This record gives sequence, structure tokens and C-alpha cells, in this order.
Amino acid sequence: MQKPIILAISGASGSGKSLFTQNLALKLRQHEREVLVLQEDHYYKAQDHVEMEERVSTNYDHPDAFEHDLLNQQLQELNAGNSIEYPRYCYVTHTRLPDFEVISPAPIIILEGIMLLTQIQLFDQFDIKVFVDTPLDVCLMRRMLRDTQERGRSISSVAKQYEATVKPMYHKFIEPSKTFADLIVPHGGENLLAVDVVSSYLLEGKSKIA
Repeated sequence: MQKPIILAISGASGSGKSLFTQNLALKLRQHEREVLVLQEDHYYKAQDHVEMEERVSTNYDHPDAFEHDLLNQQLQELNAGNSIEYPRYCYVTHTRLPDFEVISPAPIIILEGIMLLTQIQLFDQFDIKVFVDTPLDVCLMRRMLRDTQERGRSISSVAKQYEATVKPMYHKFIEPSKTFADLIVPHGGENLLAVDVVSSYLLEGKSKIA
């Protein structure tokens, strides 16, 4: 198999990265392209050795919350055509699950996450870097809906975390990282024109945005 094309999709929490990724993968699969989707969240550090009270207070919007060295290693393996032991993470217990998923590479790999463009050591693995740019008030509303409906959080806890870590970490790390993007996508995952542009580029067999 040829070296896969790896796309990094970054942006704020709640910016629409996941929807953009889903729409892009769907578009490519409609043209019979094999796509592998990975999430940076799976590389949150294991905290089995930490009490639950301390896990809850961890700053999950800081680059240090992730094991990017493992992500880098596994991207290198996928680039080499090898399978990986893809970690699994539990948002309820705030730590990794003991088992993993064995994943093989695909011709197109889409990796999405908030801190991807803050990690220069990963850039050698990325062929295309995309930043999904969405106003923070929209991100907050989406995050509240997601965390209360899917992760068992209360509105007050989401709001408190947003003010304490999410917003300041966005301004400190995530927003500046968009300068490294090859393409900045406004309006989140609903920007179907951007989905068409990126998918058409890939369907033409190109692996770099000039």
C-alpha cells in the first residue's frame, strides 16, 4: 500500500471538527475511497493511578493532558503501513480503558482534535492541516449540549470548566495554532463548500495544499 495521506483537523472544542470530519469522510466514501478516522481524545493520558477527585480537576484543555509521543509513534507506524493498538478513553472515569482496538492503515487518514496544530513534532506526519474556525459563543453552546447529553455532565459543571480552562486555553494554545493551518474553515462542519473543496482535492490524488 502507498503511504497514506494524513489530514489533521483542528479547532476549538465544539467548533464542528467532528461534523466536518464526518461529512468529509462520507463524501470520500461515496466515491469509494477508504478512509480511517482517528480522534486525538483517545490519547488523553491514563490516570488509573490518580484519585477520581484529582482526575475531575485535571486541565483537559492543555497539551500536557495528551500523550502526543504515543500519537506520533502510532502515526509513524500507520505511515509505514503497519497496524496500531488504538487506545480507548472513558469520559466518565477520566482515564483510558484497559483494552484497545487494533487498527490498520487506510489510503486516507483523518485525525481530529483540539491540540493537533500546537504539536510541531507531529507536523512531519501531516500532509494537510485544517483549522475549523467557529465563534467561541457557538462552541460553548455546542459543548454544553454535547457534554450534558453524551457525557453525563451538568450545565453548571460545563460552564465552570469553560471559564476556568477551556476559554483561556483556547486563547493561549488553540487560536494561535491556526497560523500553521494550510486551510482555515469558517462555519464549522456545516461548511459543505469546504468539504467539497478538500474532498475534490483528495479525489484528484493530491496530498499537499500548495
